[in-house]
Amino acid sequence: MSSEYKIEIRNLQVGFGKLMVIKNLNINIMSNCVTAVMGPSGCGKSTLIRTINRLNDLVPECHVKGQVLLDGRDIYDPSMDVVELRRRVGMVFQKPNPFPKSIYENIAFGPRIHGIAGGNSLDEIVERSLRAAALWDEVKDRLDAPALSLSGGQQQRLCIARALAVQPEVILLDEPCSALDPAATAKIESLMVSLKKDYTVIVVTHNMQQAARVSDFTAFLYLGELVEYGETRRVFENPSSKLTEDFITGRFG
Repeated sequence: MSSEYKIEIRNLQVGFGKLMVIKNLNINIMSNCVTAVMGPSGCGKSTLIRTINRLNDLVPECHVKGQVLLDGRDIYDPSMDVVELRRRVGMVFQKPNPFPKSIYENIAFGPRIHGIAGGNSLDEIVERSLRAAALWDEVKDRLDAPALSLSGGQQQRLCIARALAVQPEVILLDEPCSALDPAATAKIESLMVSLKKDYTVIVVTHNMQQAARVSDFTAFLYLGELVEYGETRRVFENPSSKLTEDFITGRFG
């Protein structure tokens, strides 16, 4: 495996019952880059990233074929520890979902469960995670306040901080700005760009402008198939598929 690839997806097929949602998809995700996955609703974007940390395992009728390699190891191998996988590959959902606990306890929860406080105190982990999510300065004087008292944008950054607290390697973001106003969206977008220094970031978005602003690579999905994948600037300025061009220019459908 080339070390530049954090994730390699080979001949991936994902279905729910008789419905095939992802069809024979092949894609390599670069380390320490932001990769955007775009496409119309129902094209398989969220299913794809849920496959990367096996969240689809929780859906009884879901079936997966093919390989998803993380650092060269197939995450669907029976020997894979799924709990450890989900620590290494963190997920932030479309709608912020803080626990009904304090800001502090939201961040401390994961390290406690995984026993990874190690030589660092929980206080240090909480501060480091909130700083990494660009939230520390806004909440440092009220860590005991309920997480649900935060604004929507702050809640989303809290959820990112919560994912970072368990020291993941990959961050999956499923339309993280769809419920946010432009100011909060700008903060999340800035955060995505800064996170790639230390993490591999994959973001699902239906906002093409967002993909163009934040990502290094862009994948365009349509009806469960990968239509185009490449450097974002090339995909947007010189798409190789007419389908991609029509989607980007708003002539889609």
